[in-house]
Amino acid sequence: MKKSLVLAMAMALGVTASAYAANPFSDVPAGHWAYDSINKLAAAGVIEGYGDTTFGGDKLMTRYEMAQIVAKAMAKGANVDKLAAEFADELDNLGVRVANLEKKADNVKVTGEVRYLYKDIKDDSYENNLRSRLWVNGQINDDWSYTGMIENTQYFDNNNGDEKTEFNRAYVEGKIGGLAVTAGRYNAFLANGNVYDDLVDGAEVSYGDKVKVTGFAGKATEVDGGNYAGGELAGAFGDLNLAAGYVNYKDLGDVKDLDDAIWYVGADYTMGDVNLSAMYLKGDASEDGKDITDVNTDGWTAGLAYKGAEASEAGSWGLFANYYDLGGMTYIAHTTDAETFNNDGFKGYGVGANYAFAKNIVGTVAYYDTENKLDSSDKARILWTDLTFTF
Repeated sequence: MKKSLVLAMAMALGVTASAYAANPFSDVPAGHWAYDSINKLAAAGVIEGYGDTTFGGDKLMTRYEMAQIVAKAMAKGANVDKLAAEFADELDNLGVRVANLEKKADNVKVTGEVRYLYKDIKDDSYENNLRSRLWVNGQINDDWSYTGMIENTQYFDNNNGDEKTEFNRAYVEGKIGGLAVTAGRYNAFLANGNVYDDLVDGAEVSYGDKVKVTGFAGKATEVDGGNYAGGELAGAFGDLNLAAGYVNYKDLGDVKDLDDAIWYVGADYTMGDVNLSAMYLKGDASEDGKDITDVNTDGWTAGLAYKGAEASEAGSWGLFANYYDLGGMTYIAHTTDAETFNNDGFKGYGVGANYAFAKNIVGTVAYYDTENKLDSSDKARILWTDLTFTF
């Protein structure tokens, strides 16, 4: 056994040799350079010698003998990751899982998504682009993790091949006591996306399981700024989910003079493969401290979905349909891919289907027909098609 190996394993156990009986082996006298370390390892049960009171330090060890020592050291809590990696095959044959190494190997994960989109806006224009996303997730400890995302979009339409790359996500998730916390730059999905579905710099704290109370606050980064704060009370009762909430936006718009406070109540119910959902919303908006009166204050939306394509399951598929009748005060950045007419309010419908052509390859086709609530002659018809690869 090498001198450095004996000392390293002894130090990894983190206890002193003086606490144990002297002279564990007859061929390791008290004056030997490795006496303290060997005494420590023997007292901890990591090494046993040859059963005849000898240590046999000059003899060559087999890899299996060394693996047994490493396994015992691991069981005692020693930090011997490099040795565990070196003798991983032998440890596996001995039935020892190198749990710490497995955990560290999984500590950082990189996943990705590539989506090709063609969006035909009838009687107007089209969008044609390729979006690539790389996600990085790192486990900070048992309770906290970090997520980052880089996004690149290449435009093939009227932008003549332009592209942009942005660092679009950087946030932590974890627990403080019984509270679940998300903080940083992330995608906020407020009121199931009916109020807001876009990037924020903020924080979200929730408590509970079947009945959950959530509070959130931050800055809406993608809609001309705007600070927001609010909360939601949600409950799951078997196949029925209920939610009610409030979001207050301040300093919206280019000149930061718009405010909007939005209340909402919603429900969804699942019957086998079918899901029904509905939500009512009411807003109270003002500009430069004066109430806005020329925009609708309330609205509602309803949805119907059947099954749904799962990226991990080739051949899976789904159908969906949604109807919208929403006043301009009821949303800030709506989740729909339909035209929402710059918060004038909109009404109309969207229908679509998705299908998993192969594992991690999903296609979507949808059609949206909406009109401006303030001007019924202002209409938009959109055919949305995309193909998404995940890895």
